[in-house]
Amino acid sequence: MRHTAAALLTATLLATLTACGTSSSGDDKPAAKPSPTPTVSKKDQYLKAARDITFNGAPTDTELLVFPMLWCQELESGHSVEWMFDITGGGGLYPVGETWGTKKADANSLLVAGVKAYCPENLDAVQEELRASGEY
Repeated sequence: MRHTAAALLTATLLATLTACGTSSSGDDKPAAKPSPTPTVSKKDQYLKAARDITFNGAPTDTELLVFPMLWCQELESGHSVEWMFDITGGGGLYPVGETWGTKKADANSLLVAGVKAYCPENLDAVQEELRASGEY
């Protein structure tokens, strides 16, 4: 019995010494949390794209921000890009202001940027229509 107790004591001491002598591999640290991907607001996404467009004049952000919501509403109602951009008999939503304007190609790019940011579910249809018209 004395030998059994001594053997258990020796085994316990060896196990303790072995545990103390091992080097830490960093497993004690909590897992690093992935840094969240910064989200870009719809507004910032759209305005960033708008700043890459050449305008005749200088529209304000406020003027530019009027269009995407209206475009999305009209697209949801089933209207086409052609109808929205028709100033005389359609939607009258061609991107133009009192002191600024856009060329057709730039207007199309602005529309795509607005749809991509505010109502991406309509993006494929818009791009398809613009491609079919030869204007995109």
